[in-house]
Amino acid sequence: MTQLSERSNSDLFRSASTLLAILAAFVTNIIANIFPINDITIGEISNEIFRNVLIIPANYAFSIWGLIYVALISFGIYQFLPAQRPHPRLRRMSYLLVLASLAQIAWVFLFENLQFGWSVLAMLIILGSLILTYLRLQIGMERVPPREKWFINIPISIYLAWISVATVVNIASTLYDWGLNDPNILVFWTVIMLGVSAAIAAVATIQRGDTAFNLVFVWAYIAIAVRQSEYVVIVSTALGLAIGLIILLMVPWWKKRRKT
Repeated sequence: MTQLSERSNSDLFRSASTLLAILAAFVTNIIANIFPINDITIGEISNEIFRNVLIIPANYAFSIWGLIYVALISFGIYQFLPAQRPHPRLRRMSYLLVLASLAQIAWVFLFENLQFGWSVLAMLIILGSLILTYLRLQIGMERVPPREKWFINIPISIYLAWISVATVVNIASTLYDWGLNDPNILVFWTVIMLGVSAAIAAVATIQRGDTAFNLVFVWAYIAIAVRQSEYVVIVSTALGLAIGLIILLMVPWWKKRRKT
């Protein structure tokens, strides 16, 4: 009986910590935009200091954070429900999402304080935590009920996908700040980074059938093409990869339709 009680308390603490960490990260992002450190927001830093970084997407792309936090808060509430606290999948997740949220808070303060090198470290902690969460939850590898797909799988998928994009952008911006700003080199490395990130999205699509993960990358590539419209190589690469990822999504549907 004591052991069951301890396990129940552990589940309660884990789920409560996860929800509170998500809410704390959400509130921190809001405050950072309303009362920015040094009177400059994250968006203004991106548009002013890093306006020549060629892998940064158009401003509208960052509106996806609204969707991400709606999904994450929904996830936080869902996993906090008494019936979900002892869920085996959620237990496997442990406190990884708490770590990701705390690192997200740290990233906001570091980036707004122009500590770009340290912000990359915080971003890598977010990315690593989410990769482990994604793998432990076996997203796309286990058949789950629709409610778990919507309240667990999709929130983690879109968060991980966007953080994957954000990590590439963060590293590129930091390298630019450190002096890697030759236009020819920037174009070359932008194309390479687009290709590498597309390969990651393709693997998630092929191996796990993760539509949400795929579509976040499509969203990012289109936004990159919009912002970097004067660079034909980047536009053609970004749009070509976006079309390729959409085709990957359609292949299973086409095969199923053909068999039918």
